[in-house]
Amino acid sequence: MTQPLQPEDYLKKILTARVYDVAVESALEPARNLSRRLHNKVLLKREDQQAVFSFKLRGAYNKMAHLTPEELQRGVICASAGNHAQGVAMAAHKLGARALIVMPVTTPQVKIDAVKALGGEVVLHGDSYSDAYGHAVQLREQQGLTFVHPFDDPEVIAGQGTIAMEILRQHQGPIDAVFVAIGGGGLISGVASYIKAVRPGIKVIGVQMNDSDAMARSVAAKERVTLADVGLFSDGTAVKLVGEETFRLTRELVDEYMLVDTDSVCAGIKDVFVDTRSIVEPAGALAVAAIKQYVAEKKTRGETYVAILCGANMNFDRLRFVAERAEVGEEREALFAVTIPEERGSFRRFCEVIGALPGGPRNVTEFNYRISDSSQAHVFVGLATHGKGESTRIAANFARHDFETLDLTHDELAKEHVRHMVGGHSPLAHDERLLRFVFPERPGALMKFLSHMRPTWNISLFHYRNQGADYGRILVGLQVPAEDGAAFQAFLDELGYPYVEETANPVYRLFLRSQ
Repeated sequence: MTQPLQPEDYLKKILTARVYDVAVESALEPARNLSRRLHNKVLLKREDQQAVFSFKLRGAYNKMAHLTPEELQRGVICASAGNHAQGVAMAAHKLGARALIVMPVTTPQVKIDAVKALGGEVVLHGDSYSDAYGHAVQLREQQGLTFVHPFDDPEVIAGQGTIAMEILRQHQGPIDAVFVAIGGGGLISGVASYIKAVRPGIKVIGVQMNDSDAMARSVAAKERVTLADVGLFSDGTAVKLVGEETFRLTRELVDEYMLVDTDSVCAGIKDVFVDTRSIVEPAGALAVAAIKQYVAEKKTRGETYVAILCGANMNFDRLRFVAERAEVGEEREALFAVTIPEERGSFRRFCEVIGALPGGPRNVTEFNYRISDSSQAHVFVGLATHGKGESTRIAANFARHDFETLDLTHDELAKEHVRHMVGGHSPLAHDERLLRFVFPERPGALMKFLSHMRPTWNISLFHYRNQGADYGRILVGLQVPAEDGAAFQAFLDELGYPYVEETANPVYRLFLRSQ
């Protein structure tokens, strides 16, 4: 029986790893804005800047560089959610070997295309890494290929450990903790092996998604635990079962484990963008999300933390979701369902309450309303906040002004779906005219609109969502009697906001107009 490798064995393997034929020594950069906000020094290890936009090529190449010429000639196979696949494909191209890559069908297209561009042969199978792995094992037996494991292999672990070697060389001053994302455990096993051998006083903190926490559960249970399912937002860490060797090393060497959620990871992606103008994938932002959570929980000041930005293979289309959820994740936006009387002037009174909230004027980030009841109006509203914990106080303030309020800031249904579904046909929306406006994105723009309106006109529909531009695009339904046509035109001219009337639009007639 082979004896388990000891820490000194891994130290030697890391020091002699062959990674720099394909990898570069990535930068260790200060995150100045984030550091200032957290009152701690945050350093970003930029593995997102590798040739395949991920750290994975280190371990893949180191493993393949240790294969015999005969093994390389037969070819290699791997299972991967994307980043390891690109590392194997690049290493195979460099070494002149065939590479067969089995990827889950959920893999972002950007990663599939990248593997094919590097000469890898792609087979899509299953919904997760574990499904793809099972299929890859079958193909390996059938075709006589050498399996290149994405994490559970000493040579792969050693390749990833070169990241820690670089960190300690690049920053020889104090480091209090290094935060490392965990999928199958290869990255943290390599990082922890080196750090604990060279500077054991540095904490190594593992980070997982709260819906893909196989390693944290396994360590708690003292045996490997297989998850029935994994969340797919952070596809790079969506692993149901961690490796045997990575479990052994992680259990022995890692100081602490943290779980983060989708919203905090979206906020972390934004934090990295603010400091670097680069966009990392969800797995790449796990460490940043955990640092923020760690500082909030431990109330630290003046410490130094390293976040490994492990990948940047982000589907562009996913940015819509990330931007939507980042503000909530940072708790820079609060969401509410507010009930106001269905009577003229109540909408304006509600806006005045918003303008007078403690802490100064706040931007309205979202406003959705459709007339549906003759006595009560239900409004979905988003407000910019100044920090965490404000949503409860804002809701209480609305209640003090007799506006019944439900805080939806942490409600998944509201954030995912309901905010996009406020509307529909209403028998109460007679004499309705529908207009698209462009408002200047500044406080007071809405109040100008309301103050210029005739009190006899009623708002029957209102839809607005801040998109981060200088101008807001707003859809408004107004109940205007036919005899007020000239006065309504005068109101539009005096208001001076660009608009398009959509009352005759067939989409409006199908989905919104009273039948």
